[in-house]
Amino acid sequence: MSAKQFQQAVLTWFDVHGRTNLPWQTSISPYSVWVSEIMLQQTQVNTVIPYFERFMQSFPTVEALAAASGDEVLHHWTGLGYYARARNLHKTAQIICSDLGTEFPDSVEQLCELPGIGRSTAGAICSIAFKKPAAILDGNVKRVLARYAAIDGWPGQTSVHNKLWLQAELYSPVQRVADYTQAMMDLGATLCTRSSPNCEHCPLSADCIAYSQGNQTDYPGKKPKKKLPVRTTCFLLISNPQGELLLQKNPPAGLWGGLWVLPQVDLVEQAEDHCANLGLQLTDRQPQPVKRHTFSHFHLDYQPILVQALDRGCTVAEGDNQLWYNPQNPLSLGMPAPIVALIHPK
Repeated sequence: MSAKQFQQAVLTWFDVHGRTNLPWQTSISPYSVWVSEIMLQQTQVNTVIPYFERFMQSFPTVEALAAASGDEVLHHWTGLGYYARARNLHKTAQIICSDLGTEFPDSVEQLCELPGIGRSTAGAICSIAFKKPAAILDGNVKRVLARYAAIDGWPGQTSVHNKLWLQAELYSPVQRVADYTQAMMDLGATLCTRSSPNCEHCPLSADCIAYSQGNQTDYPGKKPKKKLPVRTTCFLLISNPQGELLLQKNPPAGLWGGLWVLPQVDLVEQAEDHCANLGLQLTDRQPQPVKRHTFSHFHLDYQPILVQALDRGCTVAEGDNQLWYNPQNPLSLGMPAPIVALIHPK
């Protein structure tokens, strides 16, 4: 079918079956579209909804987000993962307020100059918030287009990625651009799903090459599998007589950058020396079963160690990067999900 027929088929389906009641659709603005699009990267809609609602309640405007502390922003992101997204949100909000007069750019090129905004996110902001023609290529749209045109290969490969962008640009309309953008995302999320596509109800199935071949789930191609390496560490739950736990803040860059974590050692036997270096006397040490957290590039096997410690007369200095944390009266701090689970076990 022609590009115009493709657009019409998608929009006709959307008018009947499209999602129109998602939280970020009730009051559309460049800010709400941007926040939702960043949250939806690598994350399912149902997971994002409560995070988005809490985030917007605390930071209803780009000015409110820019004025917030990094800890406040990361605290609201705890559990969503990929924390660089939150750091870039905060950084971009500050740039928009300090350099752009609180106004979002309305072109893909200008938006892409801001931290954390790529071509697809910029396209979503332009098309949905500003009603300007712009293509998007999120995970759902990649799947629809890869199957429709039977584009072989993993989308992470540059050649495959470029082919998908050509398809996205080819079919993007100049009218009803916001509806079309949402329609393509909805089509991938609700019909053209990863493992069980509902092709019989798809408005594109008549011309979908993968459907005609009967191998829809072969597209898009899978990422080449690599055996993930395993790293190990021990997390010290150092408790003082008041029942507080010692937390330390990671540097801004690197793993769990800018987040509050428990002190770490490589081996259980190093716990006592580590406490001594902090000015604490270890009175009890209880190693717990090893747990695993999987990142995109490696597994982290970590052993929690419950440590009772006494101040040896030189109080552990609290400051920007270290504090005693009361689990019964928690502060609004950004912490990785595994640390939250250790401090606040269910």
